[in-house]
Amino acid sequence: MGEIADRYRRRADAFDRKVATVRPDQWNNPSPCEKWTARDVVRHIIDMHGVILRQLDRTPSAAPSVDEDPVAAFRSARADVEAILDDPPLASLECETPTGSMTAEEHIDKVPSADLPLHGWDLARATGQDDTMDPADVEYHWSAITALPADLLEKYRTPGAFGPGVEVFGPEVPIEEDAPPQDRLLALIGRDPRWSA
Repeated sequence: MGEIADRYRRRADAFDRKVATVRPDQWNNPSPCEKWTARDVVRHIIDMHGVILRQLDRTPSAAPSVDEDPVAAFRSARADVEAILDDPPLASLECETPTGSMTAEEHIDKVPSADLPLHGWDLARATGQDDTMDPADVEYHWSAITALPADLLEKYRTPGAFGPGVEVFGPEVPIEEDAPPQDRLLALIGRDPRWSA
């Protein structure tokens, strides 16, 4: 397995543990993502996995919906993406994306894989779990986001810039300069690290 596949699996394992820990009475809890419940966070992750499949003319495997069984729904979406990563010719296919042409595995790395730790924090906060992100993911995201050209970062902060209803980052949240790296990352993407349900 390559670095991208390994990174995806590590992040998916962490997200899976959070989804599996949510109690039935917590799925409608509010999340740090405005207008989203805990269940909506998982729904978004599954939808982003589906984007990858559609670009490769693949359809999601039959599975319960996120409303019926969030754990099974995520695990099915995860298996579909891992099947792409485990198939070198498929993983290397070029895809046209809103941010340019890249291989399927690169797109997986930049979208559903990158979403897992950030939305894992959302899910953890919504349901009272440990919200500590892997320091490697904090460093990875901080380096990637701070390297973005200013105009592209602004586009990420503009609701609808990547399609109707799509919001990538919110406005940066003011935070102390000596805040921990995870808090600084969350503030950078528009999350309030002090948010609580």
